[in-house]
Amino acid sequence: MTYSGAVKVGGPADVHELTDLMISKVAVGPMSNNAYLLRCRATDEQLLIDAAAEPHTLLSLIGASGIASVVTTHRHPDHWGALREVVEATGARTYAGRYDAEGIPVPTDVPVEDGDTLRVGRVELTARRLVGHTPGSIALIYDDPHGHPHVFTGDCLFPGGVGNTRKDPKAFESLIGDVEAKLFDRLPDETWVYPGHGDDTTLGAERPHLGEWRERGW
Repeated sequence: MTYSGAVKVGGPADVHELTDLMISKVAVGPMSNNAYLLRCRATDEQLLIDAAAEPHTLLSLIGASGIASVVTTHRHPDHWGALREVVEATGARTYAGRYDAEGIPVPTDVPVEDGDTLRVGRVELTARRLVGHTPGSIALIYDDPHGHPHVFTGDCLFPGGVGNTRKDPKAFESLIGDVEAKLFDRLPDETWVYPGHGDDTTLGAERPHLGEWRERGW
């Protein structure tokens, strides 16, 4: 089936089947957070991005094989609401940006720095720190050797703009600067974007609007 990235709370996961990686997207919780389950097709090892809410939903998605690790994209509570239950049920290692780990009540086993490599089976993900929505938000980039890159952006990039910087001009300038330098300047238009809420997009769809975002200040 064709992947659309359009999911609703209470609805089924949507699955993006890549050559080496399976990406299952599900919406959970009162803020309709996206959680992403990544499975290496060679080893069946799994990694969860944002144990946001509804632990029963996430554990059902994970299945009996469990997960090796769970990554929290940033410190805001709607992105780690089910983290403790998921970790207790699976024994997964926890990852989060070094500068956001202190704001996450579940201990972070591996603090992540900009440029660090995370692995799920034989698949490698590159972490990029994007400062402004929070001090230590991270995006994860999968540079698919068989196609185009894929990036999980948490709340730092959405269709139509960057994440909320609470009308703080310095925070906005930091976030849009990091998003431009570390995502738009380095990755092609075909790059698929998986945000923390709502529908997916591509860098190519958003790139023409960067100037508009800067002008409006959010």
